[in-house]
Amino acid sequence: MKKFILFMMIIPISFINAQKIGELAPEKPPEEFPGNSWGVDIMFHESGFGLGTFYRFALTEDLRGFIDFSISESKDDQEVEYIDYWGRTYTAGKLNRVFFLPLFTGVQYRIFENVITDNLRPYINIAAGPTMVVTTPYELEFFNSFGKARAKFAVGGYFGFGANFGLSKTNLVGVNLRYYFVHMFDEGVENLRNKFRNDIGSFYLTINLGIMY
Repeated sequence: MKKFILFMMIIPISFINAQKIGELAPEKPPEEFPGNSWGVDIMFHESGFGLGTFYRFALTEDLRGFIDFSISESKDDQEVEYIDYWGRTYTAGKLNRVFFLPLFTGVQYRIFENVITDNLRPYINIAAGPTMVVTTPYELEFFNSFGKARAKFAVGGYFGFGANFGLSKTNLVGVNLRYYFVHMFDEGVENLRNKFRNDIGSFYLTINLGIMY
């Protein structure tokens, strides 16, 4: 009987000790990624695609400041491309090609840091700044038309959300969905003849490729 009582006393003590050992096991610390990064943006939108570059820098653990520059073409929603007898494409009534060259500054804030694993790091971002709007005559060949280019300045910005992927501390890979908007202070730009646009918005899907340091 004494042996049985002793055995019953040892079991709870062993269980408590085992539980304490389990509780003392340290959790894996969160991954720390470099605060600065530089790279390129590959941009897709309704009017085609664009290219850009960015530089990001740490403000706090979860907040990044950034500067980005890009170039992309903007088309009117009513533009319709046709193919002629010889296989060449053209847009009826088109007067100008229009390009946006924004230089934006903004902030990027990481969200759900303690909810989602570190190999998926979602964030929200917002940016604003000056935008150069360049028009070239549609009647001229694409590259030759830049000899007749005209430029004007506007203001613009974007807001969006995205995520960076992977656990690499040197290579940056991410995707960002943004809504761009541009406002011009005059009558605007004329993609189609006699149809001016001065408030322009568009969604962009942007792939980010770069390095962190």
